[in-house]
Amino acid sequence: MAIKTIEDLFIHELSDTYSAEKQMTKSLPRLAKAATDEGLVAAFEAHLTETEAQVERLEQVAEVLGIKLKRIKCEAMEGLVEEAKDTIESIEAGPLRDAALIGGAQKAEHYEIAAYGTLCAMAKSLGYKDALPLLLETLEEEKATDEKLTILAEQGGNQRAAQKAA
Repeated sequence: MAIKTIEDLFIHELSDTYSAEKQMTKSLPRLAKAATDEGLVAAFEAHLTETEAQVERLEQVAEVLGIKLKRIKCEAMEGLVEEAKDTIESIEAGPLRDAALIGGAQKAEHYEIAAYGTLCAMAKSLGYKDALPLLLETLEEEKATDEKLTILAEQGGNQRAAQKAA
């Protein structure tokens, strides 16, 4: 698809973000299974439920705007998912892997925060008043998830990994 207008760009970004979220729904169960810290497992499982709702919300945005989502693959998320697979394969289960999983998950959250921030800005510019609240809701969820991951790391995840190494 040739992108020639801001509307075209919005549709492309919406479709790319949809792909990213779909990839996350497949990756999160793998992350939960690979984690050993109960709090981290619970965080991944809770975010899976949230991500499934975010996928539905993106479908709602497309429906409200009368947009057909494009079949594209988010290469950025694909790379982040691949990094997570490498982490799981290369680091033994335990606190060090948990610390790496938190870091990888935060990379994905930061990507999603940027994506939703961009979509919100475009939706405002385009006057998509019905879509904006849906996008803002997800943006806030992504920020909250990032904060939860930071708390998990600061409340002992990184310290347990450091102690294991000593």
